[in-house]
Amino acid sequence: MSTKDRKYRAHWYDGLTEGISMLIPYRKNKVYHTMQAKRARTGYLFVLPFILGFLLFMLKPLVESLQMSFSKVTLIPGAGYDKPWAGLLNYEYAFGVDPYFNQYLVEEISRMAINTIATLVLSFVVAVILNQKFKGRTLARAIFFLPVILSSGVLPGIESQNEFYNMMEGVAEAVANSSGVNLSAALQDLLSVSGVGSGVFDVIFQMIDAIYDIVMASGIQIIVFLSGLQSISPSLYEAADVEGCSAWEAFWKITFPMVSPLLLVNCIYTIIDFFMKNDNRVMERINEVMYKQAKFGEASAMSWIYFGVAIAFIGISSFIISKAVKTANE
Repeated sequence: MSTKDRKYRAHWYDGLTEGISMLIPYRKNKVYHTMQAKRARTGYLFVLPFILGFLLFMLKPLVESLQMSFSKVTLIPGAGYDKPWAGLLNYEYAFGVDPYFNQYLVEEISRMAINTIATLVLSFVVAVILNQKFKGRTLARAIFFLPVILSSGVLPGIESQNEFYNMMEGVAEAVANSSGVNLSAALQDLLSVSGVGSGVFDVIFQMIDAIYDIVMASGIQIIVFLSGLQSISPSLYEAADVEGCSAWEAFWKITFPMVSPLLLVNCIYTIIDFFMKNDNRVMERINEVMYKQAKFGEASAMSWIYFGVAIAFIGISSFIISKAVKTANE
C-alpha cells in the first residue's frame, strides 16, 4: 500500500470516527460538546423523518425493483407474480431491443446538461439582483418563488388536463404558425450564414426555447443562493471599498468565493429535479413499458439504468464543482 493510500484511509477513518463521536454523549467525549457537533445533530434531526420514511416505505420496493430487473416477471392472475432469475436479459432488452429507450436517454441527458447550467446561472444572477436594496424587494422575491408553487405536482396536472388551457395553447400555436415567421429559426439561420459557430448557438437556442422550464425550475436555487449571499458580512465589502476594489473585483474576490460552495448543493438538486420531471420522456417510456405493456422486469431494468445515469452525473458534477470551489476559495 502506498503512502498516499495510507493517508487517504487514515483521513477517512478519522472522519468516520469524528462523525460517530458527535452522536455519542459521555463525559470524556469532547467532540460531542462542540458547536460543530450540535449543528450536526440538528441537521440529523431535520433529515431523520426522510430516513425513517425511506426505511419504512421505500427500502422494500427498491430491493424488489432491483430483483425484478434481473428476473423474468410473469403475472399470475389471482396469485401475484412469478420472477425466475433471468440475468442481464432485461438490460439487454433496454439497450438492444427497445426502439425508444436509448434515443430518449441520450436526448434527456443532453437536455439535462444544458438546462442545469442555464438554471444555475439564471438563479445565481437573480439571487444577486434580489439581494440588492430596492423598493418592492420582498414582493420581487415572492414573485420569483412562485414557480416553486406553480411547478408542484398538482398544478402541472391541472394545466395538462384543462381543456380551456389546451384550446388557448392551440390557438397561440396557430397564430404563430399563420404569421409564417419563426424568429428563433430566422435568427439562427442568420447567424449560421454569418459564419458564427453553429454548435454554440444550437445550445443557446435550446436554452431560449426552454426558458419557461428553466424559470419554473429555478425557485429553490434562488432561495439557496440568496441565503448564502445574505450570510456574507458587509464588513468584507466595506474593507474592499476602502482598498479601492471595484464592484466587479469585489464580486469575483468576495461574493463568488463565499457562495461557490452552494453551487454543489444547487447542482445536485437541479439534476435530481430534472430527472424526476413529469415531462421527462425516459420516465414516460418506463411507465409505458410497465403499465401498458406489463413488462415489469424490463421497466425495472430501465429504471435502474436511468438511476445509474443520474448517480453518475451527480458524481461527475460534484467532482468538477468541488475542484472549482476549492480553486475559488484559494
